[in-house]
Amino acid sequence: MEKLIIATKNKGKINDFNQLFKKFGIEVVSLLDLDYSNDIEETGSTFEENAAIKAETIVKQFNLPVLADDSGLEIDLLNGNPGVYSARYAGENKDDKANIHKVLDELKGQSFSNRTARFVCVLALAQPNKSTIFKRGTCEGIISESPQGENGFGYDPIFYPVGFSRTMAQMTHEQKNEISHRKNAMTKLENWLNTKSERR
Repeated sequence: MEKLIIATKNKGKINDFNQLFKKFGIEVVSLLDLDYSNDIEETGSTFEENAAIKAETIVKQFNLPVLADDSGLEIDLLNGNPGVYSARYAGENKDDKANIHKVLDELKGQSFSNRTARFVCVLALAQPNKSTIFKRGTCEGIISESPQGENGFGYDPIFYPVGFSRTMAQMTHEQKNEISHRKNAMTKLENWLNTKSERR
């Protein structure tokens, strides 16, 4: 694998993946570099299915390896919701504040012991004529009773990671990246790449 497409236009993600793959001498290009504007409909019922849909759709177009990710929040008391609908839980507008408000309403009156949750990130690496590889990372935590902090995005203001007395939105970008679900998924991917390079 000499060249890889990262299926995102998020500059933060592009930078993170660029640093990872540089160690293995793999050139990274993103959807920004390719000026790719097709809207891929994520119709899967799991993070794995949605990540695979993105990766495998783009592989067919460019015939190059593609890495895609899908992520979201799972709340145990809500049977794993919002899950794959995390970005649009309160409606198709993808409104972070409305999503947070809906989650807090659904957990109203519940004790901390009933507010267990996790952020999930699944990376799907699709390659021409090969099976797609999946790496899943999680970050366990508790849902707060009200939003705290101004940093981050999505559900960060109501998520206390296990072992911390502050929400993800009260952490610096660097602190969050050390424990995040995406970091954990990337670590598993890096371990897999190391194993592959050792076999050469």
